[in-house]
Amino acid sequence: MISKRALNRATLARQLLLRRHAMSPLRAIEHLVGLQAQAPFAPYFGLWSRLESFEPKELADLLLGREVVRITLMRGTVHLVSAADCLAIRPLIQPMLTRALTARRLEGLDHEAVVAEGRALLTERPLSVKAMTPLLAERFPDADPAAPPVILRWLLPMVQVPPRAVWGKAGDAVLTPVEAWLGRDLDPSPDPQALLTRYLAAFGPATVADMQAWSGLTGLRASVARMDLVDLGGGLLDLPDAPRPDEDTPAPVRLIAPFDNLVLSHDDRTRVISDEHRKRVITVNGQVHGTVLVDGYVRGIWKRTAATVTVTLFGPGPREEIEAEALALLAFAEPGSKPVVRFD
Repeated sequence: MISKRALNRATLARQLLLRRHAMSPLRAIEHLVGLQAQAPFAPYFGLWSRLESFEPKELADLLLGREVVRITLMRGTVHLVSAADCLAIRPLIQPMLTRALTARRLEGLDHEAVVAEGRALLTERPLSVKAMTPLLAERFPDADPAAPPVILRWLLPMVQVPPRAVWGKAGDAVLTPVEAWLGRDLDPSPDPQALLTRYLAAFGPATVADMQAWSGLTGLRASVARMDLVDLGGGLLDLPDAPRPDEDTPAPVRLIAPFDNLVLSHDDRTRVISDEHRKRVITVNGQVHGTVLVDGYVRGIWKRTAATVTVTLFGPGPREEIEAEALALLAFAEPGSKPVVRFD
């Protein structure tokens, strides 16, 4: 039976958080099976906390070069993933997205017709939801004008195009079909076992419930049963050769990005955050604060305003180490500015 602390260290190792890695941003994004990107610039900080010498331009160039994209994926949330993963993962996630739309009870509209019209419209030119709404209303005059964009959100695979989320730029969420942006079709034969293998490589060890919580998918037990996994007790499964460091392995102080999948990708999240602290990290309206890791566990939250980082600790903590990490973050995000670190 793996101990709770060893489970924590294994998760941090998979998440590239026991040390910063000399790894390309694209390789890191693929290893992590994407970064949650509800906040446009959160992935920059997610990579900064994991990689050596990472610079914002590296990710901006990947976005502009169409090597990574922003698309609705796991749990129905926006993720930043590689172009290849976009094509492979979206078909696997689609059943969950379709169920989410069905739950909204948008009767009276031909969903296939809406998708066809939306695809044609957004292939012609990328549009924001605000811009597409009146154009779709012309095509479906008897429907609630808000309904067609909702249908497209869940049924038509669309990417958010730059300058959205390009460092130093501002831009609305402007959408176009995946195929129009990447010039390639979605994978017609996606492999759920391959996705679960990658989940374990990035987030394991894990239970089937953890896999379902991360992906939003159900009915995974049949796929898991066909995989070559080791049983660590308590329902925890893992890849045979995945890293499982000693529980006494040191874990450095880290400032984790807002919306980071580290705190969102397990059914039982106590491997990194207590239930009590989780209520202070994830707000009632779905916002997820940046977190402070101390000895591998969430011990506080942080937020940045320009060249100031404000840290709120949930108890005693190594303030000098946290301040040093916050100053490093500000040197990354606001080079040349006078940095300020405050503790609430």
